[in-house]
Amino acid sequence: MPIMPRADPLPVVGITMGDPAGIGPEIIARALTDPGVAARARCVVYGDARVMERALALTGAAAAAGAIQLVDLANADPAAFPTGRVSALCGRASWEYVKAAANAALAGGLDAVATAPLNKEAVAAARVPHVGHTEMLGALARVENPLTMFETLGLRVFFLSRHVSLRQACELVLRPQIVDCLRRCAAALARLGIQGAIAVAGLNPHCGEHGLFGDEEGREIQPAIAEARALGIAVEGPLGADSVFHLARTGRYAAVLSLYHDQGHIACKTLDFQRTVSLTLGLPFLRTSVDHGTAFDIAWKGKASAVSMSEAIYAAARYAKSYRGEVVPPGRGSTARTP
Repeated sequence: MPIMPRADPLPVVGITMGDPAGIGPEIIARALTDPGVAARARCVVYGDARVMERALALTGAAAAAGAIQLVDLANADPAAFPTGRVSALCGRASWEYVKAAANAALAGGLDAVATAPLNKEAVAAARVPHVGHTEMLGALARVENPLTMFETLGLRVFFLSRHVSLRQACELVLRPQIVDCLRRCAAALARLGIQGAIAVAGLNPHCGEHGLFGDEEGREIQPAIAEARALGIAVEGPLGADSVFHLARTGRYAAVLSLYHDQGHIACKTLDFQRTVSLTLGLPFLRTSVDHGTAFDIAWKGKASAVSMSEAIYAAARYAKSYRGEVVPPGRGSTARTP
């Protein structure tokens, strides 16, 4: 079906169906019956019509089928894969939904993309050369290592590194990487229209207590913060990771730079698991996502909550004005390098 015309006052959000064997189709079906979604955005689903029809029937939303815009890739026959299990077919299909939506966004046909969960094991089984959404989108937009930001209930968290071991994450806490990440975080916040300072979380307990529990704060983090300030970036820290997220949540800071994956994920998901939204920034278009996986254990049982999917669409609509109308010629894009 054709994408909504650009004169439409509501932002156009492309929604990728995710892994057809997981909860993606059913949470999309539920989210599209949410009056808040309809009031905020015009949604275009990228998926398989047969799978979406089953999801609409499962969730009791079949009556809304005629009002849903769907780009049907016809690549996931429900008879060809088991639900709730890893499947190369579904891994390939989920990649193709991302690729189609990203290409539409790059051409200016979408204001933002909101993604339902894919399964990294299924993607690997399909021999897709990208481990997850962030890597896929970075490759499609020709942007090296896009920036991830979590947002929930006013708390915003960036990540210095993502999917590496904890040992590797500690080794990546280096002055050049921190400065570059802070520079990109500040630019991302400015583009979203968010003002305020960034707080850098400490790596060690009590920020190392002047070297008693580790020297990374004095050796790498504090010099990086000083350098970032000299560049005009509003940044404070390092601040103890046991308190910095609370301070940001209560409005003292615009965002927190978490120094490794779980440090920030735990803070956001403990605050509100279902309403945590992941934003991929630094791309020529905005991408938002649910903060959970494919939940194979409850997939296609009618149990999955659509709160996070709705929140991802809300966020996409809220920030879409920062990206609306940008058309990116082939080959253009940032090449910022971070771990």
